[in-house]
Amino acid sequence: MVWLFVLKNLSLKKNEKEILRDINVAFDAGKVYAILGTNGAGKSSLAYVLMGVNDYKPTSGKILLDGEDITDLSVTERAKRGITLLWQEPVRFQGLSVEQYLTLGGKIRASRDELESILESVGLSGKLYLHRMVDGLLSGGERKRVELASVLLLKPRYAILDEPDSGIDIMSLSMIEKVMEHIVKGNGSVILITHREEIARIAHEAYLLCNGSILAHGSPDKIIEYYKNKCDNCSHANLPAVEEVKI
Repeated sequence: MVWLFVLKNLSLKKNEKEILRDINVAFDAGKVYAILGTNGAGKSSLAYVLMGVNDYKPTSGKILLDGEDITDLSVTERAKRGITLLWQEPVRFQGLSVEQYLTLGGKIRASRDELESILESVGLSGKLYLHRMVDGLLSGGERKRVELASVLLLKPRYAILDEPDSGIDIMSLSMIEKVMEHIVKGNGSVILITHREEIARIAHEAYLLCNGSILAHGSPDKIIEYYKNKCDNCSHANLPAVEEVKI
């Protein structure tokens, strides 16, 4: 199998501290992948490395997309290649309506019906919210839903969702699952960054991240079982107790 989006032997240091260690992961098209780990494991740092965020350039290793080395490409260049990131904390933009935010100020062409339908898919009334201002009038949960809608509108090849349920009530788990299904139906893939077992269970495959290292890779059920037994009660202060395990 030829993997489309690959991290090879990737490491990251910030302020002389090793954040990610020799990461090897591979993401194919049309699937949901979970990166599961406790707080402080390095999950968000991995998301930023995948997206090419400033100050998160790997210390060593490579990032490949369709065989092309994109390690040095900017966020903008990666976005042009179909990679997008949903931030853990909703972004604030002054003076933009929801419609302007979704269409990047008119740069993305979409009909009113399409915009309203996308908002409905994330649990917001299109007719009520399309002209509301993003900043000030929307709660954190509403802004997070608008961001999810913007991800759908972009039709990404790879959508990196960093703690997508953050700021959204647990009853919206089914809505998040529908968003992922929508992306996968378009042959896109979701890279799901989470510390919650019920979110990781949605994935087709899962990686367990511990102290910046991939500790295990396999089916979500197996990884979650390992996570519950080895990580929830770990006495190693987020340090892996064993070498990498293939499950």
